[in-house]
Amino acid sequence: MKEWPQIDYLGWRETAEALHLYLQVVGKYRLAHTPWLNHSWHATFYVGARGWTTSLIPDGPGIEVEFDLIGHHVVARSTEGREDSLPLGPMSVAEFHRRFVAMIAGLGGDPRFDGAPNEVPHPVPFAEDERERCWDGEAVTRFFRATVLVDGVFKRFRTSFLGKCSPVHLFWGSFDLAVTRFSGRTAPLHPGGVPALPDDVAQEAYDHEVASAGFWPGGGGLDYPAFYAYAYPAPSGYAASRIGPEAAFFSNDLGEFILPYDAVRESADPEAALLQFLQTTYEAAADLGGWDREALECAPGRPREPRTVRAPTPAAATADGASEPTVEKDEGPSKGVYRLTIDGHRAEMTYSVAGEKLIIIDHTEVPDALRGKGVGQRLVERAVMDARASGRSILPLCPFAKATLDKRPEWQDVLRR
Repeated sequence: MKEWPQIDYLGWRETAEALHLYLQVVGKYRLAHTPWLNHSWHATFYVGARGWTTSLIPDGPGIEVEFDLIGHHVVARSTEGREDSLPLGPMSVAEFHRRFVAMIAGLGGDPRFDGAPNEVPHPVPFAEDERERCWDGEAVTRFFRATVLVDGVFKRFRTSFLGKCSPVHLFWGSFDLAVTRFSGRTAPLHPGGVPALPDDVAQEAYDHEVASAGFWPGGGGLDYPAFYAYAYPAPSGYAASRIGPEAAFFSNDLGEFILPYDAVRESADPEAALLQFLQTTYEAAADLGGWDREALECAPGRPREPRTVRAPTPAAATADGASEPTVEKDEGPSKGVYRLTIDGHRAEMTYSVAGEKLIIIDHTEVPDALRGKGVGQRLVERAVMDARASGRSILPLCPFAKATLDKRPEWQDVLRR
């Protein structure tokens, strides 16, 4: 088992802030020359063997820029076989900016790009930031090695999702390594308000429902490195979800789940601990948000083993030809329940009868064996169909039922207004 490096954020905070700004300089260059890709995926960095790379940027002959965090250089290479580098060490952001611009111009590129940082408080234009910055090379290398390990776990987690999913990539604005899953549905317009970031960029980034997770070096209200997870929009009850491992918690200040890096590093199995955090936070978002998990998920990928694809079975029958289990309804004068039993496992959704024209859904219970199969959604759908047939309205007090109905506009005609 690989040893996860110790990261003392307070000990290397000034270097981390400098590295963040250097990344922004190079990131702004890539942003200026790369066609826009949804959710700003065109402007990120990727973990490589020696550091973080831009991949090939369509500027001049084609240029790739790499932060070599072992040798402590920024290396730029062109498709013509030319290469140049600048050392990483104590300097100002303005000095780094001047050297980088000259290096790109020398390789035949166009080093014109927006000259102000994003997503940092009190941004100072790169060319004007003459304050000397320190450089702790050992701390930088330790953090890079941590991102290598995190990158591997994030990529493993990514393999169990069939729906739209981001690459595992490093955002230079927020300085985090991240991976994001999508439900496939559009989201409410994001309110914007991210410091030093245009609202239209934030709104484009969050125009679809997401469950996202990532890794920060620290900062932004945290004095230690940490993993985070959030959902946008956050479904009702999300913050109260039970998340693993035990050290994870919901930060009301940040509006996200947080898992300290040290809790992972010091655990008996760091990869398993991190995967538990990724999976449980995703499940909270997907279950409460009414995602179609059965259609979106698959078994985790393995080397040299193609994913097994089975022919779809008819909707009205199971694989053995028997009738597919149907949702049953049992209603008394004041209470009712919808039930769906599959392979001996029973899911239920209970409700109260509030007069002739209203039912109040108060609880949904799906056993672990049936999770991820769309069972809860089928219970809600049956209630919607029955409400339409009987002229009733539905008041969903159950968080799952409410989240499911919120995400299905075509069912909202039965909601109590």
